[in-house]
Amino acid sequence: MSSEHPPVGDRFRRFRDGVAAGRDGGAVESAPGGGAATPAGRAGPDDRGWSPGSRRGGRGGEELRVPEAEFVSYYGRPVLKPPVWHWDIAAYLFTGGLAAGSALLAAGGQLTGRPALRQAGRVTALAAVSASTYFLIHDLGRPARFHRMLRVAKLTSPMSMGTWILAAFGPAAGVAAVAEAAPLLPERGVLGLARRVLPPVGHVAGLAAAATAPALATYTGVLLADTAVPSWHEAYPDLPVLFAGSALASGAGVGLLAAPAAQAGPARRMAVAGAALELTAAHRVETRLGLVSEPYHIGRPGLLMRAARVLTAAGAVGAVVGRRSRAVSALAGAALLAGSVAARFGVFYAGVASARDPKYTVVPQRERVERQREAATRSGD
Repeated sequence: MSSEHPPVGDRFRRFRDGVAAGRDGGAVESAPGGGAATPAGRAGPDDRGWSPGSRRGGRGGEELRVPEAEFVSYYGRPVLKPPVWHWDIAAYLFTGGLAAGSALLAAGGQLTGRPALRQAGRVTALAAVSASTYFLIHDLGRPARFHRMLRVAKLTSPMSMGTWILAAFGPAAGVAAVAEAAPLLPERGVLGLARRVLPPVGHVAGLAAAATAPALATYTGVLLADTAVPSWHEAYPDLPVLFAGSALASGAGVGLLAAPAAQAGPARRMAVAGAALELTAAHRVETRLGLVSEPYHIGRPGLLMRAARVLTAAGAVGAVVGRRSRAVSALAGAALLAGSVAARFGVFYAGVASARDPKYTVVPQRERVERQREAATRSGD
């Protein structure tokens, strides 16, 4: 046998002697063949580079080692799967709120005898709920997925309830909007009968849409808060309020844009109320959540939320100041609509950002665990 390859028996004896010496308590041995001394329990490499902690595979002498266990932090690595939603869901959030606010505006115009507000609100409600349905179906991928969600009604599922709310609101808003075309129909014949029947039917449908509007305005906030996304989930008490205020502000914006100043009184009151709700809830979301509020301040979400705050406040002030100016009222309405868009997109992108950065998941969890330990310690004392 070549001297270049030590006999297997000699190699085994070296390994056995090294292990035995380690058990004997750390005596120092000299390596076989006059090699350098090594502490017992650590067999030194032989002249071929072999040691008990390694294994040489094959004749090529390749050294294979089992890597040492190493702790890797979650930081820099995804903990939650980010939402797969795209911009169309953010647009869906806005158009749903706009439909709800416009239906409430139309009901206000109907009950107070302001036809310009009623017409603008009804037409906008139908257009907005149609756009909202399109954005939802576009995100689902196939229209069949929408009507399949109507097979069941699950009270604990915001998505299921939202589908039914849309299904109830849409036809009512559609009938109310179609009723606005009654004066264009001829006075005689079948169409003449429709001309006489549509207005009262439209009144009932308009009130039905307004009754469903609060649920339509707020369920999307509940839907976002029902997810595991940190900046949405932790804001569960405030997101529905924020979305309700945004819906009122956007509906008021439609009224300020479309109605003459003499008929815009309900729209101005809606603007002030909606702006107050939206700004208060947004302030709580941006300050109350600790670390999880951070995504609402930085990057694109921070820019959108700041723009929403400025536009909404300016729109509310313009609605009050411009009560006698159609131009100022129109500018205020445009500002309210733009502020509502910015708020919805800001909330959406803040949630996406919080899901992508694991610190917004890990740090609050550790803080909760630490608080529970401290509470258990105090109770034990």
